[in-house]
Amino acid sequence: MDDMHHHDGGGGASAVVPAALILTVLLAAAGCYLLAAHRARRRNPARSWNGWRSASFLGGLGLLALALLPPLSSAAHSDFRGHMAQHMLIGMYAPTALVLAAPVTLLLRALPAARTRTLSAVLHSTPARVLAHPAVALALSTGSLGVLYFTPLYNAAMGHPLGHWLMQAHFLASGCLFAHVIAGPDPAPHRPGVRTRLVYLGVAIAAHALIAQAMYGGFFVDIRAPVEQVRQGAEIMYYGGDIAELVLAGALMATWRPERRARTALRPERPGAAATAGP
Repeated sequence: MDDMHHHDGGGGASAVVPAALILTVLLAAAGCYLLAAHRARRRNPARSWNGWRSASFLGGLGLLALALLPPLSSAAHSDFRGHMAQHMLIGMYAPTALVLAAPVTLLLRALPAARTRTLSAVLHSTPARVLAHPAVALALSTGSLGVLYFTPLYNAAMGHPLGHWLMQAHFLASGCLFAHVIAGPDPAPHRPGVRTRLVYLGVAIAAHALIAQAMYGGFFVDIRAPVEQVRQGAEIMYYGGDIAELVLAGALMATWRPERRARTALRPERPGAAATAGP
């Protein structure tokens, strides 16, 4: 990390996409979600849409607004600590909130039957199954961080506003994919069991910690920023990532319902079973 300096340029994503446009897109997304929830309730009043899902989606959009709008969007382009805070919000916290809102399930309830069949076919397609594999999601979300920070890619992305925006888009997309694979309530064909997903989450936690520690110590990293900024950014990544992954682990554990064992335990004995049992 010798001869580090501040990033050139300024404005971050807002230099390519104006803040007013970002806010408009986020508000439109909120309106579309709420409209879909209203249609789902109207189509099937007996299955009212969970208000907590809606709150989770709006909360995720709020986190995106915090990350993509000033002052953080401006600070993220000139200060590595701002970049890392933005990375945590876009790549870890907002995706978890958005995924827990079950947007695909909402679409399946709100769309007409023909479009529902099309969406179901997409979800069961081979590309969708490949993307939904935990190893692929882990490589795209966590594995890409090593490529970003240990090669000149980060400096190249920060050198141009469009590169900065594309990096943010990758954080959001890969973060949503990983959160969906690990703990998403939406349908996921061929999703592995909870124990397997816990293993992949553990690998992600360990990888995040190793990358943050290497960044703090200045090992292998290629980041053009003052050393103190890089170290504090590494601390944000280390502790902020731990909290986000604990939230994701909690969401995953909430899906662990050993129904088969419960049914077996509660199943009444067959007539005569006690009589035929041994002493």
